[in-house]
Amino acid sequence: MPEQYNFDLKSLFTASAADREVPGEHIAIVGNVFDAEGKVVNDALIEIAQADANGHYVQEARESGFRGFARCDTGTDPKLRFIFDTVKPGAAAADSAPHLDVIVLMRVMLLHCYSRIYFEDEETANAKDTVLQSVPAERRHTLIAKREAGAAGKPDESGMIYRFDVHLRGSNETVFFDL
Repeated sequence: MPEQYNFDLKSLFTASAADREVPGEHIAIVGNVFDAEGKVVNDALIEIAQADANGHYVQEARESGFRGFARCDTGTDPKLRFIFDTVKPGAAAADSAPHLDVIVLMRVMLLHCYSRIYFEDEETANAKDTVLQSVPAERRHTLIAKREAGAAGKPDESGMIYRFDVHLRGSNETVFFDL
């Protein structure tokens, strides 16, 4: 993340999974990472991978402006957030709801944490998603991003945002998958 920290090196990956010209509903995913005591983590690295608006994953680098992968560090935002610019993904299969795959990394974590982000306004698709339905009903809410209208958190962009916080431990702990 050299560019995010203003180093004089080009970043291989950015917090944008899709350029503005890419077809689909442009959204931002905004959130914080919380530790076991409910404190915001200032050094988490979040990665997302996703299908495009039509439910297709990127097989190779394309000129289309859709990368399907993004990386963001919480250490440079004044509110210690991650903010991803992307398009809302389509369902990749009949038994899958639109979602983003998430990896959480940070110092002192010996293993990466794997999770998913689903969307609250996709209730019908969420109800038939086999992965989401495999999670106990009382914990599914930890995988659902909440839709909020308004500025995406950057002065030059606006549009729909989805709020998704990651809780590493505690009563509201995000569901992580054992991969």
